[in-house]
Amino acid sequence: MSKAYEYLKEVGTFFLATTESNGQPRLRPFGAVAEFENKLYIVTNNQKEVYKQLLANPKAEICAMKNNTWIRVCGQLKEDLRREAREAMMNANEFLSSMYNVDDNLMAVFYFETATAITYSFTEAPVVENL
Repeated sequence: MSKAYEYLKEVGTFFLATTESNGQPRLRPFGAVAEFENKLYIVTNNQKEVYKQLLANPKAEICAMKNNTWIRVCGQLKEDLRREAREAMMNANEFLSSMYNVDDNLMAVFYFETATAITYSFTEAPVVENL
């Protein structure tokens, strides 16, 4: 498992930054993450603006903080249309079953196609992980 996945899973809530078509940044909380086929995945609803933003501009960044450390995952997201990827997300985040099922045509999963995760601390050097 990647250190970035473990960090995000432990922290619970992280923030995803995207960009609107007019260049305005948008930041919102997310709470589900999975690791599938050695890639870091997130999930959203394909009816939301964040979904449209990621299709238009796949560059995104995640940020989360815990215990005087914080992580930034920066890269490009790509939608995975496979049922297996949606199943992996559901298996890693049981609470999603109250919002989605793998065949509802609403659940959209994205993975970081290319990404760098950097964990920072107030007292130690940053730790870099290429995903």
